[in-house]
Amino acid sequence: MLQDFFLFLVGIVVGGMNAIAGGGIILGFPALLAAGLSPLAANMTSNIVILPGQISSIFGYRKYLAKVPNRYLFLVIPCFIGGIIGALILRYTTPHSFEQLVPGLVLLAVVLFAFQPLLHFQLHSHIKKTKARKQAQPMFALGLAILPMAIYGGYFGAGFGFMMLAFLGFTSMHDTHQMSALKNLAGLVIAAVSIVCLFSTGQINWHLGGIMAAGNFIGGYVGARLAQRLSTHWTRISVIIIGLVTITYLAFRLK
Repeated sequence: MLQDFFLFLVGIVVGGMNAIAGGGIILGFPALLAAGLSPLAANMTSNIVILPGQISSIFGYRKYLAKVPNRYLFLVIPCFIGGIIGALILRYTTPHSFEQLVPGLVLLAVVLFAFQPLLHFQLHSHIKKTKARKQAQPMFALGLAILPMAIYGGYFGAGFGFMMLAFLGFTSMHDTHQMSALKNLAGLVIAAVSIVCLFSTGQINWHLGGIMAAGNFIGGYVGARLAQRLSTHWTRISVIIIGLVTITYLAFRLK
């Protein structure tokens, strides 16, 4: 019971983090490890953790999503395909092999989280320079560029949102709320197809994941308000420290 309550609270924090800055699963992943799941099972279970938060985020951004130019909705297709590919690769990855890979994957997610302010600064700088331009982007080329990110998202989702948002900053879109809406839609598609592909593996812990998912859904609405009272600087430092501790723990397990 105490463990379930802890996971529920972590789910709220994960939802709040995703609502503000993203990267919440960097905390959710070690929480699932602490609950006794293997790295592979924790990674597969994280898809059902974040799914409700993606839905609530899309609902919150619905008026901005409606304003996204129709041609950019095409980018959901490579996310769908890439998510399937990444999830199928994960499906046939052995627990031992994934345990060897996961410290590097978590490190990548932590680095992306740590440098997210720089990515956002570059994004906003680019938006200011290109706000007056409305040239059409070659959708096929954009789709090919997104495909590898989507494969990564289907294999290990932490950090996908950062990459997707930074990538959208170099298109002709200039409204950050529209970018966030499209990013959340892409994340929802990848999480959904990953669950379908991994459903029969027996590695998804529906009980633990469901508890965190309930908290995640609440955190998507309420967690952002509570988190805004905290210093984003210290929140970011805390997440980075937890991520580095997780990397050290996982690397130690391989010895």
